[in-house]
Amino acid sequence: MKTIGLIGGMSWESTLSYYSLLNEGVKAALGGLHSAKIVLVSVDFAEVEAQQREGDWQGAAALLARAAQSVEAAGADFVLICTNTMHKVAEEVRQAIEIPLLHIADATGQALVRDGIRKVGLLGTRFTMQEAFYRTRLADQFGLEVCVPAELCQQRVHDVIYQELCLGKVTDSARQDYIRIIKTLQESGAEAVILGCTEIALLIGDADVDIPLYDTTAIHVQSALNASLA
Repeated sequence: MKTIGLIGGMSWESTLSYYSLLNEGVKAALGGLHSAKIVLVSVDFAEVEAQQREGDWQGAAALLARAAQSVEAAGADFVLICTNTMHKVAEEVRQAIEIPLLHIADATGQALVRDGIRKVGLLGTRFTMQEAFYRTRLADQFGLEVCVPAELCQQRVHDVIYQELCLGKVTDSARQDYIRIIKTLQESGAEAVILGCTEIALLIGDADVDIPLYDTTAIHVQSALNASLA
C-alpha cells in the first residue's frame, strides 16, 4: 500500500470527509484492521481565505508548495490538494515536489467521460466557476462543455460555501437554493452537475435532485485509493 499525501484544512470540514472516505475505502478493499497510510498537512484556512480575497495567489501557491514539500519529506508517495479552488495553484505545487500530484479536475473529467457526459454544470466557489483554471482544463483535456449559473446564483453558491459550509453549518434554505440553481443548469442543457467544491456534498446529494451529481471529494478519494492500492 502506498502512502497518500493530503494538503488539507481548506476547510477542515471537507478534509474530515477525505480522511474518513480514504479509511473506509481501504477497509472495504482489504478488510480486517487495515486503514489508509496517510500523511496530512493541514493549513490555517483563515490565512488561505485572506490570500484568495486579496488576490495573493503567489502567496497561496508558496504556502501550499511548502505544505506539499512537508508531505513529501514525511514519506508520501503522491499528494492531493483537498480543495477544488486551490487547484488554481496546482502547477506551482507540482513543480515544488518530486512526487505526483493527483489533480481533482482530472479525476472528475475522467469520471464524466467514462459515463458519456458531454455537457456539465459546475458549482463551486466564485473562483472555480468564473476562472479558467478549472473549466478550461475540463474543456481542453476532456472535451467537456461546462456551464455555470448566472452571476447572482454564483454569488449565492459562493456565500453558502464560505459563510455556512466551511463553518460546519448546513441549512435547509441553502439546500433549497442549491436545488433551484441546479434546476436552472439542467434547463440549460446540463446532463450532470459537478459539485466543484469539496464542502458541497455536506449540503446536497443525489436524493435531492433528478440529475446526476459528481461529488469531487468522493471522486478524488477514489483516484487516491486506486493509486495507493495499485
